[in-house]
Amino acid sequence: MNKVIKWVIMVAGGLVALVIIALLIVPSFVDLQSYKPRIEKMVSDATGRPFSIGGDIDLSLFPWVGFSSSDIHLGNPPGFKEKDFASLKTIEVRVKLIPLISKDIQVKRFIMEEPRIALEKSKSGRTNWEDMGKKSAEAAPRPKKEKAPEGGAGEGLPIAGLAVGEFAVTKGSIIWIDHSKGERKEVSNVNLRLEDVSLDRPIRLALSALLDGKPIELKGNVGPLGKEPGKGTMPVDLSIKALKELEMDLKGKLVDPATSQQFELVLQVSPFSPRKLMSALGQDFPVKTADPNALNKVAFKAQLKGNPNSVSISDGALQLDESNLIFSMKAKDFAKPDLAFDLNLDKIDLDRYLPPPSEKKTGEKKEEKKPSAAERKKADYTPLRKLLLDGKIRIGNLKAHGAKVQDIYLKVSAKNGLINMDPLTLNLYQGNVSSKGAFDVRQDVPKSNMALQAKGIQVSPLLKDVLKKDFLEGTVKADMNIAMVGDDPEKIKNTLDGKGDFLFNDGAVVGIDLAGMVRNAKAAFGLAERGGERPRTDFSELHSPFTITKGVVDTRQTRLTSPLLRVLAAGKANLVQESLDFRVEPKFVGTTKGQGDTQQRGGVTVPVLVTGTFSSPKFRPDLEGMLKGTLEKGISDPSELKKMLPGQTTQGAGQKPTEDKAKDILKGLPFGR
Repeated sequence: MNKVIKWVIMVAGGLVALVIIALLIVPSFVDLQSYKPRIEKMVSDATGRPFSIGGDIDLSLFPWVGFSSSDIHLGNPPGFKEKDFASLKTIEVRVKLIPLISKDIQVKRFIMEEPRIALEKSKSGRTNWEDMGKKSAEAAPRPKKEKAPEGGAGEGLPIAGLAVGEFAVTKGSIIWIDHSKGERKEVSNVNLRLEDVSLDRPIRLALSALLDGKPIELKGNVGPLGKEPGKGTMPVDLSIKALKELEMDLKGKLVDPATSQQFELVLQVSPFSPRKLMSALGQDFPVKTADPNALNKVAFKAQLKGNPNSVSISDGALQLDESNLIFSMKAKDFAKPDLAFDLNLDKIDLDRYLPPPSEKKTGEKKEEKKPSAAERKKADYTPLRKLLLDGKIRIGNLKAHGAKVQDIYLKVSAKNGLINMDPLTLNLYQGNVSSKGAFDVRQDVPKSNMALQAKGIQVSPLLKDVLKKDFLEGTVKADMNIAMVGDDPEKIKNTLDGKGDFLFNDGAVVGIDLAGMVRNAKAAFGLAERGGERPRTDFSELHSPFTITKGVVDTRQTRLTSPLLRVLAAGKANLVQESLDFRVEPKFVGTTKGQGDTQQRGGVTVPVLVTGTFSSPKFRPDLEGMLKGTLEKGISDPSELKKMLPGQTTQGAGQKPTEDKAKDILKGLPFGR
C-alpha cells in the first residue's frame, strides 16, 4: 500500500514538474509576434476603430503570469483632428499563477507608462467616443442571463484574497477638445500610485496631475475593503488640493457600496477665493457684482449622510465673505421631492452681490419690446405641484436695495402645489412687520395673496436708504391685504385686488408747502420769490385708506391734519394704464397764520388736480373749485386772480416751472420711480 502511495506521489510530482517546465519553456518556443495581427484585428472589430501594437509582446506563465508590451494605439474614427483616441507607451502586468486556483489574486506589478486619452467634440456636436463598439454590440447576440445560485453565492467579488506589490500609472494625460467652442483643456502629468493593496488593510492612494499647468493632488486611505469587497463598511479618508487655491478633506465611511450604497461623510472645504480659483483656471469670473471684492472668501463644512433615495446634511456651516450660515437639510424621494431645511444666517449685504449699476445714462435707456402673450413661454408648474417642503429661515441683519432689516424669520411650506409663507416677521427702522402669503399653482394659472401689517416704522430714513429721496417724514402704521392672478407683470396688474390702510403720525411732507396754498397761491406753485429753506408741510396725522380693483388704486378719504390746515385727497391711480387722476384740496383751519409765521396774510384755498401718467404727471389748480372756495371773497380784482394762476407770471431767476417741482416730489413715490 505504501508503495502505491509512493508511486502516486512520484507520478503526480512528475506531472507537476512537467507542467512547470512546460510553462517555463513554452513562451520561449511560441512566436507571439505572429499573433499580433490577429490581436489587432480582434480589438479593431470590437471597438470599430484601428488598433495597433508597435512593440513586442512578452509573455511569461510561471511562477508569474506576465504580459508586457509597448507603443499601443487605438485610433480615432474619421472626421476628428487627433490621430489617436487612446495610446499607451508601455504596459506590464505580473500575477502569481498558483494562488489564482484558490481565487487569491497576488499582483506583483501593474505598470502603465504615458497613457493618453483624447476626448474630442466636432463642430457638429459629434464626439469621438459615442460609437465605441457599436457595430460589434449590434452584431453579437445577447447572452442568456443565467440564474444566480441560491444562498447568495456569487454576490460581491469572487476572490479570496488580494495583494498588489506595485501599482503605478505614470505620466498620463487626458485632453478635452471642443471644436464647436474652440476650447482645449489638458490634464497632464497624471501619476497614480497605490500602496498596501489588500483586502484587510487600508489602501494608500496618491494621485497628482497638472490641469493646464496648475497642480492637482489627491491623497489618503481607502478601506480596508474586507473579505467581500462591496459589502460591509469601507472607511474613507481623502484630501484634495487643487490649483494652489482649493483644499478639501473628505472623511467617513461607505456602507455596502455594492448594494445599499449608504454613506456617512464629513466634507470640509478650507477658506478659498472663488475669484482666485477662476483666475488660476484662466477663466473670467462668471458673475459681475457691484462690489468687486465680493465672493472673495468661501469656506464649507458639513456632515453628509444618505443613500440613493435620501440625503441629509447636518452641522452645516458656510462662510461667504463676512457672512456665516449655519444650516441643516434633508431630502428624500427625489422623483417627488420631500425637502426640509433650517437656515440661520448672521448677516449679509445683498447689495454687494447685485449686478453693478448700468453705465448708461437715464436718457439713453433703450426701450425693449415686450413679448406678447402668445410669444411668452407657458410656465410648467408640475415640479412645484410634486414638491413637499418644510423650511425655516432666520437672518440677523440684512441689507437689500439700501434697506436695513433685522431679525428676519420666515417659515415656508409646500404641498400639492400650494406654497405658504407663514409667518414672515422682521424689524426695520425702529418698527416691525408681520406678513403671510401664499402661492397657489394647483391650476395652470397661479394665484397669489399676501397680508401685511407694519407699525412704528420711521419713514424718512427708509426712503433715504431705498429711494435716495427725502419727501416724507413720520412714523407709519400699515395694514394691507392683496391678491393677484397670473405669472407675468401685465396679467398681475390687471388682476390685482385688495385693500389697505396707511397711517403716518407726527411727520412732514418735504418739498411742498401746503400751508402756502392757503396763504398765497403764487408762492405755493413756485411763481414768487421764496426763502432759501426747503418747503415742507408738517402734519400730526396723514391717513390714507385705499382699495385696489383690477389694478386700479382708489383712495377717497386720504386726509392730512396739521395745526393750520386740513388736506383732503381723492382719486385713482391706474396701474394698468399707469395713469393718475387725483384732486388735492387744502382747507384753511382756525387762523390765517402760517407755520412759523407771525404776520397775517391773505390768500385762497387752491385745489390741485393731478393727472397724466406715472412717468409724466401733470399738475394744475382746480379753477372751478378755487372760485367756489370760501376764500374767494379775498379777491376784489379779477386781474389779481389771473396773476396767481401758474404760467401767467414770468418765472424768477433760478425758479423751476410748477410741473417740474411737482414731478420731483411725485417721482419720489414708489410708482414714480
